[in-house]
Amino acid sequence: MLLRSPGFLVGALILLFWTTCALFAPSFVPYDPYADDLLNTLVPPSVEHWFGTDQLGRDVFSRVLVGARDILTIAPLATIVGTVAGTAIGLITGYFGGWVDAVIGRLLEVMLSLPLIIVALLVLVALGPSTPTVVVVVGLVFAPLVARTVRAAVLTERHLDYVAAAAVRGEGAFYIMVAEILPNILPPIIVEATVRLGYAIFTIASLSFLGFGVQPPSPDWGLSIAENYGVLVGGYWWTVVFDTIATASLIVGVNLVAESLQRALAE
Repeated sequence: MLLRSPGFLVGALILLFWTTCALFAPSFVPYDPYADDLLNTLVPPSVEHWFGTDQLGRDVFSRVLVGARDILTIAPLATIVGTVAGTAIGLITGYFGGWVDAVIGRLLEVMLSLPLIIVALLVLVALGPSTPTVVVVVGLVFAPLVARTVRAAVLTERHLDYVAAAAVRGEGAFYIMVAEILPNILPPIIVEATVRLGYAIFTIASLSFLGFGVQPPSPDWGLSIAENYGVLVGGYWWTVVFDTIATASLIVGVNLVAESLQRALAE
């Protein structure tokens, strides 16, 4: 039972907290996360500013809470794109096999041989950074990984009796893949999607840090780390540390849920 798993409960609570912040933080944060206050720049954590202020005088606590919105919008959308595309590719290659599997499989191997973050960077350099572009690029970069998992599951299912029975009834390939095989391989797809969500969060935060993800003046965590990274040498640790902790906690929460789901579905 998932509800009896400490890892799942901790992960779910972390996700619930950040999801609540993403949805409602603008309504209850103490300061406007976008408002500059040049008279109060780089103020250390205090009663007035719990996480201090950054080099533009913006309240770090407010920006951390509101910053959950971008990452929890882009990462799930990218995960959905990657899961849908990867599932379609995996169904086709696993069901048809033969030259279809060989040709598409070689293309996927070429993509997987390249560092995924480098591929995403190259595409974003060519197309320019924007939220829709980041969603599609990150999703498609993860699609080969999902396709590999789905293909393996389809290869296990396609020779079973229920698939043969559907073929004898005269059902088409599309119907067999979608109506017969897909429902029976949903558990590994769900686990894979959850794992990819954690990777998507890390990738999108990395792209934002490098300037190819979310753009200013967003309080996105990766972008905030990039904007304030230069003042670390002056001892202004709070401008970066809290955004880093937020990013790490969200990834840990997703991974805890993914591991718990994998164990539960394997039982």
